[in-house]
Amino acid sequence: MPVHVIGGGLAGCEAAWALAERGVRVTLHEMRPVRMTPAHQTDRLAELVCSNTFKSVEPTHAHGLLKAEMRLLGSIVLQAADSARIPGGSALAVDRVAFAAAVEARVLAHRNVTLVREEVTSLFSPAIVATGPLTSDALAATIAARLGVASLAFYDAIAPIVSADSLDYSRLFKASRYGKGGGDDYWNAPFTRPEYEAFVAALIAGEQYQPGHEFDRVPYFEGCLPVEEMAQRGLETLRFGPMKPVGLIDPKTGREPYAVLQLRQEDRAAQMWNFVGFQTRLKTGAQQRIFRTIPGLEQAEFLRFGSIHRNSYLNAPLALTGHLSTGDDEQLLFAGQLTGVEGYTESAATGLLAGINLARLLAGDAPVLPPATTMLGALYRYLRESEPARFQPMNANFGLLEPLGPPVRDKFKRNEALAERALKEMAVFAEALGVEVTA
Repeated sequence: MPVHVIGGGLAGCEAAWALAERGVRVTLHEMRPVRMTPAHQTDRLAELVCSNTFKSVEPTHAHGLLKAEMRLLGSIVLQAADSARIPGGSALAVDRVAFAAAVEARVLAHRNVTLVREEVTSLFSPAIVATGPLTSDALAATIAARLGVASLAFYDAIAPIVSADSLDYSRLFKASRYGKGGGDDYWNAPFTRPEYEAFVAALIAGEQYQPGHEFDRVPYFEGCLPVEEMAQRGLETLRFGPMKPVGLIDPKTGREPYAVLQLRQEDRAAQMWNFVGFQTRLKTGAQQRIFRTIPGLEQAEFLRFGSIHRNSYLNAPLALTGHLSTGDDEQLLFAGQLTGVEGYTESAATGLLAGINLARLLAGDAPVLPPATTMLGALYRYLRESEPARFQPMNANFGLLEPLGPPVRDKFKRNEALAERALKEMAVFAEALGVEVTA
């Protein structure tokens, strides 16, 4: 009898691959295109609906460390990302079309994977549920009834994309922060102080989407706030956030601008550029008017406007076990953003470990978790040990890791030591699992 993996996103594809590689027959369920979501545009597996970057590849950054750990465990998502990589400084940026195509081709070519395109409204066992932030209402109701708790919800916001040939390059400069990556992977729009202050005022005054129902009035995740929400928190908030000029020298002046908007390459052909960190809930007309006041974007052609979409997640410490199964069935696991992790890499990582653990359970072995000295193990510890009444989604960060002893004061050296320890222990963990990484 096959194992069911519900959801063909990053977590679901990792889970299906991990199971299939261990000799388990998998039925992978994806409801698109039979039933589309408010955010997806295609029926592709592993479609990236928000940013096209998996963030840093440097192990001294939290997301870079998590990716390095995932590589030791045989991540198919990262193998596909490598094949679809485009310039992005120290970030693993991808051509999203090429990336999704690579994941889908690899997963569907596996002899142990069968894809079924249908909406799932009930729960199976053994199974992994990885339906993500846009879980259908019917399945969400089934999950809530099974767990005895209501699913929580908040909104992620998507940043705009503009056409390359609509930019005024005479007003922009190319650079990566501190010269990382290729040194000039981003286009940067420099602001003077008056320009910045006028821009912040326009964001605050801009017409925003207003939820029509009380259900929609939910808090935003702190790591993905809309820019207008940040603007309302204070004049300097954006300048110390996505518009920070630190490490960016304008060659025309020889110094850092007062503030900067960065544009990141979205596709291999460099025809599309994404506003870095500029998620928004402004209405379309307001986006056109306000964002065209950005230096160099006066004639910008918007290929995608910013928007918002629902994001549902479970109260993992209240509803799930340590390996993210239901309390009454250790072979019914959850993975991805539905568990309360936030971000592409984090979602994929939980899918990978869920697949490994369900294969172990089916073989009669106990589920295993990496130590909390690894980034993946620390994320699982957060999901397991957080106070349920205060539980909120979490992304990878060094604050989750077991601290060093004795402590190291220098931040870079501390992160370097944490990463070195984590990768050594993850290598031991992977070896104990008998993981063989194939290209």
